[in-house]
Amino acid sequence: MARLRSDFWVSAYLRRCSVEGLDAALRKRGAAEAGAIFVKVDHLDGTASLYGPAPQVFLDDSGERLFAPILQGVMPLDVEERMTRELRFDPDLWLVEVDDRQGRHLLDLAPGD
Repeated sequence: MARLRSDFWVSAYLRRCSVEGLDAALRKRGAAEAGAIFVKVDHLDGTASLYGPAPQVFLDDSGERLFAPILQGVMPLDVEERMTRELRFDPDLWLVEVDDRQGRHLLDLAPGD
């Protein structure tokens, strides 16, 4: 099964966050068809977490996007520095930011994460 385009996935994700009562915003628009998607979760307590695409080993034929935690409970500046490095490597990536005190993100995580 073909994977959903990045722009459609991000649009649906932002809508889902809104329906679930999460504040979410698109911080960086990437390549429409296949840009990697990263999600920063600001815990609103001085910490943040970052999720990115799961390693290819976890992908299956369902076409679902799976995510893996990259940074957990770190200073927001640490997430920003990591994203600066990611952008140097892949300028076509997407970045979505979610603000939630409970750390909810509504992402499908790869097994073991």
